[in-house]
Amino acid sequence: MLVSLTPSGVLLALAGGGLIGLSAIVLLWSNGRIAGISGILFASVQGKPDSGWRWMFLLGLVLGGLLFHALTGQPQPSPPQASIGLLMLAGLLVGLGTRLGSGCTSGHGVCGLARFSVRSLTATLTFIGSGMLTVFILG
Repeated sequence: MLVSLTPSGVLLALAGGGLIGLSAIVLLWSNGRIAGISGILFASVQGKPDSGWRWMFLLGLVLGGLLFHALTGQPQPSPPQASIGLLMLAGLLVGLGTRLGSGCTSGHGVCGLARFSVRSLTATLTFIGSGMLTVFILG
C-alpha cells in the first residue's frame, strides 16, 4: 500500500508514524523495554516468565489493525500473489535475517535509531537497500 501524496494521505502517514513512535516511548518508559517485534515474539514463544506483557503487546497489534479496518474499511485485504512454498521460504528468510541482524525493522528502525545506535543505522540501511534492490529486480 503506497501513501497517497494528497493532504489526507500524508496526514494519515504522519499520524501512523507518530503513534508508532509514541507507543515505543510508552513501552520504554513504562516497562524499560524496546519495542522490537521479533524479540517480543521470540521471547513470547519461548515462554519466558514475564511474557504476559509481550502477548498483550502482540494482541494489541492485531486488534489495532482490525479496529482500523473496521473503522475505515482500509486496507482492503487481498490474497497473496505467490505460492505457499514461496511465502514460507520468504518467512523463513525474514526470520533468519532478524536473528542474524539482532533485530527487525521495528527494533532497529524505530527504537535503535532513536537511541543513535550505529548498529541500528547499519541494519536499517541494509533493510532499505535490500528492499530497493528486491523491487528493482522483481519489478
